Amino acid sequence: MYTSENIKRRNPVGSSAGRDQGPQQQQDDHYNNSQNQNRASVDPYGPNPLKPAFQHQQHQQHQHAGTAYGYRDYYGFGYAPSRREYSANKYIRFYQENDYILIPTLLTLVSFWTRFRDIKSSDYVVWDEAHFGKFGSYYIKGDFYFDVHPPLGKMLVGLSGALAGYDGSFAFDSGAKYPDINYGFMRIFNAFFGAIMVPLAYWTAQELRMSQAACIFAAVLVLFDNAYLTISRFILLDSMLLSATCFVFFCLTRFRNERHDPFSLDWWLWLAMTGVAIGLVSSIKWVGLFVTALVGLNTIEELWDLFGDLSLPKTTYIKHWVARAACLIALPFSVYVASFALHFAILQNSGPGDAQMSSLFQAGLNFNDFRNNPLYVAYGSKVSIKNTGYGGGLLHSHVQTFPEGSGQQQVTCYHHKDNNNNWFIKHAKSEGVPEDTGSPQILRHGNLIRLGHEQTNRSLHSHRVKAPVTSAQYEVSGYGDDSTVDANDEWVIEIVEENSHHPKDGQLRSLSTTFRLRHRILGCLLTAENINLPQWGFRQIEVTCDTRNRTNSPHSLWNIEQHWNDKLPAGEGTLYKSKFWKDFWHLNVAMMTSNNALIPDPDKEDVLASNPSQWPLLAVGLRMCGWGDDAVKFYLLGNPIAWWGGTLSLGVFAFTVCYYIVRRQRKFQDVTPMEWDQFLAAGKLLVGGWFLHYIPFCIMGRVTYLHHYFPALYFSLLLFSFVIDHFVNRPGVSSKVRNVVWAVAFAAVTFTFFFFWDVSYGIRGPAAETMKSRQWRGAWNIIDDHKPNTFI
Repeated sequence: MYTSENIKRRNPVGSSAGRDQGPQQQQDDHYNNSQNQNRASVDPYGPNPLKPAFQHQQHQQHQHAGTAYGYRDYYGFGYAPSRREYSANKYIRFYQENDYILIPTLLTLVSFWTRFRDIKSSDYVVWDEAHFGKFGSYYIKGDFYFDVHPPLGKMLVGLSGALAGYDGSFAFDSGAKYPDINYGFMRIFNAFFGAIMVPLAYWTAQELRMSQAACIFAAVLVLFDNAYLTISRFILLDSMLLSATCFVFFCLTRFRNERHDPFSLDWWLWLAMTGVAIGLVSSIKWVGLFVTALVGLNTIEELWDLFGDLSLPKTTYIKHWVARAACLIALPFSVYVASFALHFAILQNSGPGDAQMSSLFQAGLNFNDFRNNPLYVAYGSKVSIKNTGYGGGLLHSHVQTFPEGSGQQQVTCYHHKDNNNNWFIKHAKSEGVPEDTGSPQILRHGNLIRLGHEQTNRSLHSHRVKAPVTSAQYEVSGYGDDSTVDANDEWVIEIVEENSHHPKDGQLRSLSTTFRLRHRILGCLLTAENINLPQWGFRQIEVTCDTRNRTNSPHSLWNIEQHWNDKLPAGEGTLYKSKFWKDFWHLNVAMMTSNNALIPDPDKEDVLASNPSQWPLLAVGLRMCGWGDDAVKFYLLGNPIAWWGGTLSLGVFAFTVCYYIVRRQRKFQDVTPMEWDQFLAAGKLLVGGWFLHYIPFCIMGRVTYLHHYFPALYFSLLLFSFVIDHFVNRPGVSSKVRNVVWAVAFAAVTFTFFFFWDVSYGIRGPAAETMKSRQWRGAWNIIDDHKPNTFI
């Protein structure tokens, strides 16, 4: 049984003999004894006389806690650093006084050198330059396109091309040799974003209260990671995404360190900067939402802590909520929306992405012929029919049949324009009206029609057969022909809305009239809810006949897009203009729908794809180009020491937290309360950042690649430096041991980086001869062309 004497011996607190105190405790007590004498006159973190009384009270509480436990004043993640003693040597003193500028400047210069060096060594289109270079070309030409990512990063690619004097004419075909364009400048533009990750890592480590050696090591881990280097040297979005993620995290840590001075100018500045950074990263790729979630969770924790502060006035607490709502919700959303507004403003011409947008939006683009459509739709017209739901496609059919169910011809929704989207509007067979009646009969609300597919002559058909995916609804298929009499081919037009200045008179007009198609026999509605068919349906959108009679569902609404009828006059040349917010929402839903469709194809082996379980231990690399002996080859592979150390630090941190919790429960004081708070605060952010950027890829169904791990890697690298820093600065660790540990760590990372130098700057000659010694893991396909399938 433990007595109070046992507990006192285990937990030496207070001003008992120095022999009962650890070195850190004695050092802190000495600092406080000297500082308390002058606290009234000189206290950089003292209370502001212009602030409310409750803040004076909080400051006094911190002073009392610091006196009791021998700490300095509270400062964000930890406490204010102690004063430095400068050398008598003027050169060393100059360095000591300016190291906060000299060190990150030197690291940044080295980062620029590594990223820019020999950047034109490959004069051909490498990997996804084929996609993002092409998207940049669209901005230069002003042609509307569609992609699954937000537009900001691709606009920056277009900007780099414009600054380089590129006219947008190159097709960026994969592996194609670059013509006489300044592709080197475009790569340097992208590499700049990869380079600034290094000083951001250094400054973030500073904000997390790491030692100077740990801050430099964190920056070196980013600087000398071969994967970060390689991905930064091409015309891709990854360097922009990574630098924006780093910037968000830096702003977050900087803002946390202003918590001692709420509503000050610096506090507002870094809160607003965090919001702007969130808007930027989310506008490059939606992966930026993961670091946004980290900021959100941290904000919830802070507001919860403030909620427990009974000395805080309610009005002040409400101000905290309002400030965060304005800066962390409204401001990022404004930045995100602004990127789309600029996107629409630049892309004024009809292009390859038109079909993803509404018909009205397309009609407003230059060089689009929709506005020349005959205005009124009649029997005998040939049309394409667009689903008005967000992300909706064109009613489509093709010769392939359903593998189950009726086995009849497939009917789907498809986002690309081709002749399989064209249908003829015909009279219903049951009406007995001949097709050629001379003058055209304009379609109105309540008319009965039959839709005949132009390419196959099949009729749009539905029956009491379960749909292939949404089995609760009826299948829609192509069946019969002009000689077939089947009431299941007949549909009733129900006019819903007229989106133009024309009168709402129940007549069907192209582009501007939305309508429903109700099955005459079954009473169900033709619907496309953005549900993708399996691979046998080419991942196109399922079309069903919905029995739920959801007349307000946008997925059951349609409009006529293209319209041909020689018996009707051309359109009136009306200027069609869609609404921005509708276009904004439509495009975002289309992006989400297409993103969800990016799932592995079981019928095809993607040698570039990898499983998230393979990433933390660097079980895979990625060939970024052809692997011919005469080609300059690039292999996306991280620095093994950095990656393995980062992954190991996750386990070490978790074990250390558990160890400390158990020991503290048993009244052992292995770390002071200040050190414990700082250890948890920084560690939670770093582990949380890694978790939020890694785990989602483990549960999502989309195809994944090694570069999807790069944002999570950044947090593990910072944690690697943080964990080493924690252990080498424990009481009892001599400066000699500390220096040896850091020397070994720096040497290991640096040597490994140079050892794998060629994977980043280009492998020349046969890889089997030059890279054999780099094949550290059998799963890497640097030499052999095989599919890595292990995470061990």
